This record gives sequence, C-alpha cells and structure tokens, in this order.
Amino acid sequence: MRCFSPFSFYLSKKIVMQSNTPDQIFEQTGLKLPPAPKPLGVYKPCLIVGNHLYVSGHGPVQNDGTLIIGRIGDTMDIEKGKLAAQQVGLTILATIKANLGSLAKIKRVIKVLGMVNCTPDFEKHP
Repeated sequence: MRCFSPFSFYLSKKIVMQSNTPDQIFEQTGLKLPPAPKPLGVYKPCLIVGNHLYVSGHGPVQNDGTLIIGRIGDTMDIEKGKLAAQQVGLTILATIKANLGSLAKIKRVIKVLGMVNCTPDFEKHP
C-alpha cells in the first residue's frame, strides 16, 4: 500500500493537467527569441553528430539582429550585463529551435558554459 500526501497528489494532478509543450511554456514567459545566428566562414552555430547537438559559442544577439557590445565595469553596468547574459541564452535557444524545429526535441543538457566580458576589477560574478 502506498501513501500519498495531499500536496503530492495535488502536484501530480496539476502536472498531468498541464500538457503544454516546451515551446508553449516558453511562449508564456513573454520572452522573444532573436534571429538565430547564421554560419559565417568556419563558424557554425551548432553541429549535429548522431543524436547530439553541440552548440558553439554565442553572443548576445538582440531581436533586431544586432549584438549587444560592451564590458561590465566599463561601458556596461551589472543590470545591462544580466540582460546581455539572458540574451545569450535566448540566442542559443533560437539556434536550437532553428535547427531542430522545436524545443521539445531537447531531451538532456550535458554542459552549459557561460562567460562574461568584464573588467579585471569586477568581482560580482554570479
């Protein structure tokens, strides 16, 4: 005999009732995906090998296709740096969606690496 708390029963019912796709869930955030970067020269935004998608380094592409340029502690404050970092994540998702067709095709994330362009005296990382 298994016992369930009312809370776990509520959560399981809520999860079952919500059958939104990852694309629908993303849409509900109100965020917009920028245009996915195009391959330029030897740069490829991603590479598919077997059933793995490897994502290359991405910059902060804005919705109009331009890049956010600057350095935290120099030409950019922390809040603008956070927005630039968020934009990099959105750009990566745009690349994935452009190449796979749907965010629902993501089954597992193996590695995420983020880098921030900042002055040497900046010490407020994450």
